[in-house]
Amino acid sequence: MANLSASYISFLLCFTCINLISSHYLPENHVALFIFGDSLFDPGNNNYINTTADFRANFYPYGETFFKYPTGRFSDGRLIPDFIAQFAGIPIIPPYLQPGKRKFTDGVNFASGGAGALVESHQGFVVDLETQIKYFNKVEKSLRQELGDAGAKKLLSKAVYLISIGGNDYLTKNSSVSDEEFVSTVLGNLTVALKEIYKKGGRKFGFPNLLPLGCLPYMKAQSGGYCIDELTDIAKLHNAELLKTLVK
Repeated sequence: MANLSASYISFLLCFTCINLISSHYLPENHVALFIFGDSLFDPGNNNYINTTADFRANFYPYGETFFKYPTGRFSDGRLIPDFIAQFAGIPIIPPYLQPGKRKFTDGVNFASGGAGALVESHQGFVVDLETQIKYFNKVEKSLRQELGDAGAKKLLSKAVYLISIGGNDYLTKNSSVSDEEFVSTVLGNLTVALKEIYKKGGRKFGFPNLLPLGCLPYMKAQSGGYCIDELTDIAKLHNAELLKTLVK
């Protein structure tokens, strides 16, 4: 009986050690992907917030070509971060707000359709960039608990951070300030977010340029089929100033 008890205890100890090792071990070349932004990157976070149908994509024909059901992505299939994840050999990154057990060692996606760098952009209907960063800080703490300080620091320093933000700020602009001043405010908020990620170890960032906002189908539908040059001009200004901001 004593031998059986000793064997059982030994088995439990070994099983516990195996679990600890497997949960904390990551391949040397492992790279996580952390994603922030708006509808270009949102994999379905807006499914889990109190918002309206205008800010959701959980109905057909969204999702019909790849996932075969609407996931919450504003696309009939995959988004840019999905292709990047698959190319990198990691799972498609899930939405942060998705219920259930979550594993953050591959990264997580905080993006919210309609979100902007400014809290005021679609306020109350989306997860703004500032809140996305707050969620990231929670994930960083969770990773430190799981991997230890050194392990979390290593993962976060090797990770890639994708950010698509700003378009909604300009599409909802109703301020009398100049375009230059407004762009400066948007990029100021983005810079605050970048510094927070940098402080946690982030070093590798990816930013898509803003699209020609004035030629989006939604905008052309409101202007008799014509592009709105003023919106496209501010998008060009944003792209130019973003590059200057990043190289400072």
